[in-house]
Amino acid sequence: MGGVPRSTIAPGDRTSAGVNPYRPWPARITSIIDLTPQEKLFELRLIDEGARAAFDFDSGQFVELSIFGVGEAPISISSAPSKQGFIELCVRNAGDVTGALHRKQCGDVVGLRGPFGRGFPFEEMKGHDVLLVAGGLGIAPLKSLINHIHDDRHDFGNVTILYGARSPAEILFRYQFDGWKHRDDFDLILTVDHPDDTWEGDVGLVTRLFDKIEVDPANAFGAICGPPVMYKYVIAEMRKKDMDVDRIYVSFERRMKCGVGKCGHCGVGHQYTCIDGPVFNYWEAMNLQEAI
Repeated sequence: MGGVPRSTIAPGDRTSAGVNPYRPWPARITSIIDLTPQEKLFELRLIDEGARAAFDFDSGQFVELSIFGVGEAPISISSAPSKQGFIELCVRNAGDVTGALHRKQCGDVVGLRGPFGRGFPFEEMKGHDVLLVAGGLGIAPLKSLINHIHDDRHDFGNVTILYGARSPAEILFRYQFDGWKHRDDFDLILTVDHPDDTWEGDVGLVTRLFDKIEVDPANAFGAICGPPVMYKYVIAEMRKKDMDVDRIYVSFERRMKCGVGKCGHCGVGHQYTCIDGPVFNYWEAMNLQEAI
């Protein structure tokens, strides 16, 4: 039972928007949606037609977002690869770059490099059930995968989504969750740590939701993204369901840095998150020092 081998693709080959992986391409902000007081969803459109046509990515990959004169930051792509011509980034206001982005308006121009890294194995997941587990902001990269599955829904078996947030006010993409709740081909369960008077759903950690679901371990893939502390507990629940270690995928998106493996800050054991990840299966993650 082995994992996907370490990638032999050169960093520059991972950037479909141009041959120079260090060059940010101008992109215009075409939409801004306030999700919570801390998070906004930005829709970006590359200005150069050639770069826009060449831009292709996998769910789970990320871009480097540049605010000219301020800096850049790695951000996971939230939109589905099946939607061409634009990308969506869910961004929390948590620093100089993200704070500057939150002050931008529609029509303003920012920079984009990428896409970078390795995403979720979408093609391998086809024909199987998929269990997606997210915590907090971790729903952002999984939203890309969920919507990609939605657009090719006939190619998949059962799709189950477990999502936990600290409070109802901090649940991201409520508008989309409301739509998924009414579909009979998606099983969605939400939970919060601290309910308010309006909350009618589950209360507690996302791991408590595993008692509510059935998993066919011979036919299931898992995808996890959220705070690092949740990973080992969610994986433990998946392993209790007898899911294979090489079919459980985790995103180490919080370790992303420069995107091309030059700064070295994304190193985990003997691998670079920016190049070999940020998505790893659990078989690979078990062999990375300090990963799980």
